[in-house]
Amino acid sequence: MFINTFWLKVGLFSVGLGQSFAFVLIPPLARDLGLTEIQTSTIFAISAIAWAMTSAGWGRASDNYGRRNIAIIGLIGYSISIVAIFIPLLLVQQKLLSISLLFPLLILGRLINGIIGSATRPAMFGYMADNSDKTERTFRFAQLESSFLIGTVVGPLIGGLLFLVSEGLPFYMFSMCGFISCIGIYLNMPNEKIIKSNKSNKNLSFTDNSVWPFLFLASILSLCHSSLLQSIGFYITDMYIVANLPLFISICYAVLSISTIVSQFLFTDYLRLSNTSLLRFGILTVLVSYICAGLSSTIWYFYFSIILNGVGFGMIRPANASALSLAQDPENQGSAAGYLGSVIPIGHMLTPIIAMPIYQFNPSFLYYFSSILCFVAAIFIILNPMIKSMKFYENEI
Repeated sequence: MFINTFWLKVGLFSVGLGQSFAFVLIPPLARDLGLTEIQTSTIFAISAIAWAMTSAGWGRASDNYGRRNIAIIGLIGYSISIVAIFIPLLLVQQKLLSISLLFPLLILGRLINGIIGSATRPAMFGYMADNSDKTERTFRFAQLESSFLIGTVVGPLIGGLLFLVSEGLPFYMFSMCGFISCIGIYLNMPNEKIIKSNKSNKNLSFTDNSVWPFLFLASILSLCHSSLLQSIGFYITDMYIVANLPLFISICYAVLSISTIVSQFLFTDYLRLSNTSLLRFGILTVLVSYICAGLSSTIWYFYFSIILNGVGFGMIRPANASALSLAQDPENQGSAAGYLGSVIPIGHMLTPIIAMPIYQFNPSFLYYFSSILCFVAAIFIILNPMIKSMKFYENEI
């Protein structure tokens, strides 16, 4: 079990490496070659839409054809996409490719990740659900989330150093990490298929009462979190006078990820809070963080709000995923993880439409808007019958 989960963590760590570096480096490289900000954001938005449309299907496939095979397919898709999104940039730089082909080829490269790479998370979380005790579910899910987050912190640091050696080296190395994790998973992880019980006559639906409340929460939090991620750079630039702007922005992203990782280990591993407590304390912490961000008058006050945000999301994300998993039968774990994966990109799809216009009107209003969404989510957590029943269920575990 340890060896199997080790390679799952390596796989998600590899995905975190490449994803974060792509988000950091691809936009400026594409803009230098003539693409607009709208075109660059469209590349990632189309990939997010593809991810949302395919994640649930990959989750069902992992239920039917085995977790290992689907996890490997997803990692192969990710590994290919990291190289595929860089090669067009390299060819245009060397004048071996027309600039008119850059935009569609970047979309194609990123689509590989959206369509195929989306198989990774539902298969891996499904496997973890299959092989973890109910009392350990939240902790095990937090470990997977932390592996990905550590990759997102380390990715820009390692990638930046490798980039100084060769522009293509970080992309090739991160892709290689994905392929290595594929080999490790193939050699150490059995491809067990899920045996359907007699009572399971239909596929799990996202409208089921055991599913939609957790998807609703994930959707709200996805919009809040994506709005924050896409506005941090603008907000620090517009609201504060600092000498080394890129450094302060980079530190802010690092602080957010690190506080999330620390929170997950503290509250799910050391203190072992119940999912009900994690959701309630987490949403309250996130709500306060957005109010503090909107009121912040100095960069250090803003950093404090970012730390609060990371702590809150460190509690909510594994608790929501675990609660959804615990509410399902064993044969539907992959489907449930797939549905959850399908709503993760919603925030990135809606941020240009909803969040950025609010930011343009008044930057602080964006964070007040997020705090209102969190207030709605908090009321939902308190009142929803499915989430309320979790407390009694947890007492029985």
